[in-house]
Amino acid sequence: MNVTITPTALCGAVTPPPSKSQSHRLLIAAALAEGESFVDNLAHSQDIDATICCLKALGAQFTPEGGGMRVKGLGAGTASRRFAQDLPHLDCGESGSTLRFLIPVALMLRGGGVFTGRGRLMERPLEPYFQLFQEKGISYELKDGVLTVRGELTPGEYRLPGNVSSQFFTGLLFALPFLPGPSNLISTTPLESGDYIAMTLEALGAFGVVFPTTLSRPPQYLLPGNQVCRSARVAVEGDWSGAAFWYAAAFLGCDVDVRGLNKASLQGDMRILSFCEKLRGEGPVELDVSECPDLVPPLAAMAALRAGEATRIVNAERLRIKESDRLSAVTDVLSALGAQVVERPDRLLIQGQRLLRGGATVESHNDHRIAMMAAIAAIGCLESVTILGGECVKKSYPTFWEEYAALGGRFEVSEP
Repeated sequence: MNVTITPTALCGAVTPPPSKSQSHRLLIAAALAEGESFVDNLAHSQDIDATICCLKALGAQFTPEGGGMRVKGLGAGTASRRFAQDLPHLDCGESGSTLRFLIPVALMLRGGGVFTGRGRLMERPLEPYFQLFQEKGISYELKDGVLTVRGELTPGEYRLPGNVSSQFFTGLLFALPFLPGPSNLISTTPLESGDYIAMTLEALGAFGVVFPTTLSRPPQYLLPGNQVCRSARVAVEGDWSGAAFWYAAAFLGCDVDVRGLNKASLQGDMRILSFCEKLRGEGPVELDVSECPDLVPPLAAMAALRAGEATRIVNAERLRIKESDRLSAVTDVLSALGAQVVERPDRLLIQGQRLLRGGATVESHNDHRIAMMAAIAAIGCLESVTILGGECVKKSYPTFWEEYAALGGRFEVSEP
């Protein structure tokens, strides 16, 4: 759908949806647990539905109940492996988290799987796994957008680069503790997005799985084998990634009250609070987003409307391998609206101004965060803004447009 926004200030209270990152992790942990668990405060988005679909294919059972999900787990461990069966087909949609988290899980449970996806998903980097598979004697083939992985995940030492994606570490942390012996997971480079790994450890810890960690830099994860994932009742906290767009609206002068967030959260995107404080100051500002790359779209919208001040958003090269090339997409959309943005290989240089021209039609690039950025940037435009493909927000924030309207946002929807 196409969304044409008439610029106006937003006003009111908003509660962001439950955290997508935490939802993935708690659902997977519940699916690996013995017996029946309950994951409360769960919101359905395309990415979360992809994870549930794949976990069903692996044998877990899900029953919606109230605002949550009752999960009958698999009891992960050596006894649960069913290598004689055909490899399961796991449709990951467009969810990088689903794909990278579940490749080791499928190896541990079923001796592999056949993975498919849509959009740019199967083009996104998987080399860290492929290098491990070559070392461990696990076969894999990526052909015509279908990845087939087959083999036995065995205890031992696993070495991964820490500067590609923390999702590879999370995938192995979901599998190695249930192997019949101890393992050691080592980062070969300085670790980025370590907060996401902390979220994984927290999620599995809620189900009784333990992870001794060294204090070395980068850290090593010492994983006792033969562990048992026990059933639990857990709740998903509010999503700081989604909340960041409403904090951006508040930064642009809107009277928006963001509610329902855990101020003690492990979510790395809680850094939006400190970044907002930096952007409110005078003079040039540099924002290092190596630990929170998903914040770049709302930060860029704020920087573009930071009148007369320069902002550098650095260490953002990993954004080129998201749903879109987000550095290029952010530059394309904001420039079309009249912002002064210079794109570099790993950063954005933005010269702020009081208002943007607007009066443009921009592509969402089939990227939920780009569409939401454009909607927030439209607040500071002189003329209307049309966003093509606005339905892509369903990937992470299906109620975004409803919330935008409830806050007084004015827009019309049309079909392409």
